[in-house]
Amino acid sequence: MKRTGIIGTGKYLPENVLTNAALEKMVDTSDEWIITRTGIKERRIAADNEATSDMAVKASKQALSNAGLKPSDIDVIIVATITPDMFFPSTACQVQYKLGAPNVAAFDVSVACSGYVYGLAIADQFIRGGLYKRALVIASEKLSSVTDWEDRSTCVLFGDGAGAAVLEQVDEGGILGVHLGSDGSKGDLLQLPAGGSRMPASIKTVENKLHTIKMEGNVLFKHAVKIMADAALAVTEPLGMKGDDIDLIIPHQANIRILNALAKKMGVDPEKKVYLNIEKYGNMSAASSAVALTEAVEEGRIKKGDRILMDAFGGGLTWGALVIEW
Repeated sequence: MKRTGIIGTGKYLPENVLTNAALEKMVDTSDEWIITRTGIKERRIAADNEATSDMAVKASKQALSNAGLKPSDIDVIIVATITPDMFFPSTACQVQYKLGAPNVAAFDVSVACSGYVYGLAIADQFIRGGLYKRALVIASEKLSSVTDWEDRSTCVLFGDGAGAAVLEQVDEGGILGVHLGSDGSKGDLLQLPAGGSRMPASIKTVENKLHTIKMEGNVLFKHAVKIMADAALAVTEPLGMKGDDIDLIIPHQANIRILNALAKKMGVDPEKKVYLNIEKYGNMSAASSAVALTEAVEEGRIKKGDRILMDAFGGGLTWGALVIEW
């Protein structure tokens, strides 16, 4: 059976850069503390009139151009996001309309930071099963719209951006293996409490800032390291692969300490085999993996025949890992 490969990638980062120095003036924090604890030096913030779908479209146009395709060549659009333009219609439908991709299937995936890996896995199944020929998978997040800018434990972490990939059947390489999982019992470690059916919007929820990200950082950190390491093993071991067999790891850019711990558990040199851009963009949820993959391609870190491990965890809790041969 032929496999599914990525034939084009793209990204979009907002122009506005929010540095640690600027954050020092907003909350009680310091550049040294942020860099030491997270590895983040700056992050991008979308404009007030720039929605998640707008960023998604810009990343998609670049991915389509790099693939040598038009929007009309796409059969399905999958958007991974936890910051949709609105509850409904889906952000994917907004992207479909703005791109001018007529009558294609379009839907959102809401699994937080694992969204891009989930989206790629879903597209793989569609293509391998023969239902669709080409898929456009996008991860786009405007986390600045759901960040409490007075909460120093979270506001230093997050940024905005989008990445996209075009997938189709390939003769060589492609996605070799996928592992996905979840644990809803730990959902309260990372959540946005209000705005849904359980806690509809009210004056009280707004006053209590329940429409912003809430996170139990210390507990989540411990789970994240184990989850990402376990997910990596779950996808590589059935393929008979070890750390040395992977040419580049593209992890979710959550926290530099988590990523260094992951590299240690896998027995690889983080400077040689782990792609990092967290210092420039912070945590963009699902978009982190998408942008990192695109930049790794742009920088020549990924070459034909390379085996790439993508590894992510997010609210839910959810996790996902996949191995792709470029």
